[in-house]
Amino acid sequence: MSKKYNIAVVGATGAVGQMMIKILIERKFPIDNLYLLASKKSKGKIITIEGNKYQIDSLEEFNFKGTDIALFSAGGEISKKYASIATKNNAVVIDNTSFFRYEDNIPLIVPEVNSNEISKYKETGIIANPNCSTIQMLVAIKPIHEVCKIKRINVCTYQAVSGSGNSAVEELKKQVQAFVNNEKLVSEVYPKQIAFNVIPQIDKFMDNGYTKEEMKMVWETKKILDSNIEVNPTTVRVPVFYGHSEAVHLELEENITANEVKNILSSENSNVVLVDEHKNGGYPCAANECENSNDVFVGRVREDISIKNGINMWVVSNNIRKGAAYNSIQIAELLIKDYL
Repeated sequence: MSKKYNIAVVGATGAVGQMMIKILIERKFPIDNLYLLASKKSKGKIITIEGNKYQIDSLEEFNFKGTDIALFSAGGEISKKYASIATKNNAVVIDNTSFFRYEDNIPLIVPEVNSNEISKYKETGIIANPNCSTIQMLVAIKPIHEVCKIKRINVCTYQAVSGSGNSAVEELKKQVQAFVNNEKLVSEVYPKQIAFNVIPQIDKFMDNGYTKEEMKMVWETKKILDSNIEVNPTTVRVPVFYGHSEAVHLELEENITANEVKNILSSENSNVVLVDEHKNGGYPCAANECENSNDVFVGRVREDISIKNGINMWVVSNNIRKGAAYNSIQIAELLIKDYL
C-alpha cells in the first residue's frame, strides 16, 4: 500500500483554503487524515466541498503532532504565530502568505520554474508560495528566458477581486446589484467602487510610489527566476470575480520572433496553454478559459514595434487555483515524491 500523509489546512474557511481542499480531492492526494483548521469561532462549522462534508477544528487548540504537511492560507499574522509550532512538530509548512517570501533561507517556489530549490526547506521546515500575479507571469516567461535571456519586464496586471478574499467578491456582487437597482454603492473593501470601475491600487503604497503588490512582483521575479531581470509593474484591480490577466512586455538580450516564441510556448518544455489566433476571440480570457482550470494561458504574442528585441504577450490564469491553491498542492506533491 502506498504511503498516505496527514495534511492540515490552516484557513480552511477562506476562499484559498477551500480551494486547497478541493484540489487535494481532485488530484487524489494520498491523505490519511485531513485536519481543517480555522479560528476558534469557526470550530464545529461544517463546510461542503465536492459533495463531502467536513468539520472545522480550532487552530488555537491544534498542536500539529503527527502532521506531515501544513498548508497555511490564513494571513501573515497567523503564519507568523503558528508556522513555528507546526515545524517544531516536524510538519513541513507550505505558506501562501507573504510573511516568509523574502527570507533568504526560505525557498520561494513555482514548481514549473524553480522546483530544484525545494530542498532548501530542510533548513527551516518552511516553503513559501509566491504572489498570484508573479506565479502566472513566471510560468509563462520561463521557457522564453531559457532560450533567450530576458533583460526587462514591463507588466500591467488586471486582477480579480477574489484576490482580496470572499468579502471583496461579495462587495462586487452587492455593488452590481445596487447599480442595477439605482441604489447607493457602498465601498468597504476597496477605497473606491469596484463595480464598473478599475482601481490602480493593490495593497498599500510604498515610499517609491509603487504599491506593495507591484513590488512583490519585482522582488519575487528576482528571487525565483533571475536576479538580473528588471521589472516595472503596474497592478490594477478590475471588476472580475476570478482570474488575473496580464499584459506582459519583454525586452530580451537578443532578437527573437513572435513565431519563435509561439513555438517555444507550444513545445513539451512549456507549461502553458497557447491560445493565439488572429481572429475575434482568438485569445484567452479570465471568464472563459480560467474558471475551473489550473493552467496558465497565453495569447496575443507579437513583436514589440516600439523597441528592439521586444515581445508582447497576454497571460491569464485563475488566481485562486494556480495563483494560490494549486501551486501549493504542486509543491506538496513534489515533497511527497522526493523528500517525505
